[in-house]
Amino acid sequence: MHFFAEFGKDFLLTCRDVLPIFLLFGFFQLVVLRQPIVNLRSILVGSVYVIVGLTLFLVGLEKALFPLGKVMASQLADPAFLQGSRAGIDLTDWTNYGWVYLFAALIGFSTTIAEPSLIAVAYKAREVSGGAINTWGLRITVACGVAFGISLGTFRIVSGTPLYLFILGGYIIVVIQTCFAPKTIMALAYDSGGVTTSTVTVPIVAALGLGLSASVPGRNPAIDGFGLIAFASLFPIIAVLGYGQYAQWSISRAQKKNKEKRNEI
Repeated sequence: MHFFAEFGKDFLLTCRDVLPIFLLFGFFQLVVLRQPIVNLRSILVGSVYVIVGLTLFLVGLEKALFPLGKVMASQLADPAFLQGSRAGIDLTDWTNYGWVYLFAALIGFSTTIAEPSLIAVAYKAREVSGGAINTWGLRITVACGVAFGISLGTFRIVSGTPLYLFILGGYIIVVIQTCFAPKTIMALAYDSGGVTTSTVTVPIVAALGLGLSASVPGRNPAIDGFGLIAFASLFPIIAVLGYGQYAQWSISRAQKKNKEKRNEI
């Protein structure tokens, strides 16, 4: 009964949050465009699916993903785990948290691969490019960027390095890459930074940051616990721009070799 009471409460809150979207579409369709709503029955049924799905997702976040991220971070940063067979260990030394960095990279990669927003963008990118952009190539490139970014973000939490140094340095790299990257990949690269911070990645990453900052001595969750999502948004841009630059270099290199062969003949 307690579960159904919580589910009902979350269901009503989801209805309240989604209602402005339906009102907006209805207003423009009926008042501005003055057109009847096509397939009204299907839209209503789909809306119910959306609301129920969002409610179940929010309940799942609260019951599973948030606690799981916090528990894993606190266990990996537990002094008993870090010390192992050693008599003593400096818990403020960032070199002792190798498992944390590895876990952060793997969780960033796996959650990004499963990110519905990225899957949708990857399919659309392949569609409009006529197959020039590979769906899995884009997804893996973005996931590698997120993996590196979140791993670097956990290093920032453990070491206590100011966040602005990483963000400033990262965007300087992005600006420089933008000057040399192919125009066909540029806008997609910037969009790739946004689609990674969505329904699957954000809850786990946020829980990881809060759990880790609460476990490392001298760190404050309110100050150090946040910021991982910024890394998850920034480094996919660098990765996709780099992927585009590498592809452009490979094509120009192949064209140069073909030209040299023709000259030899």
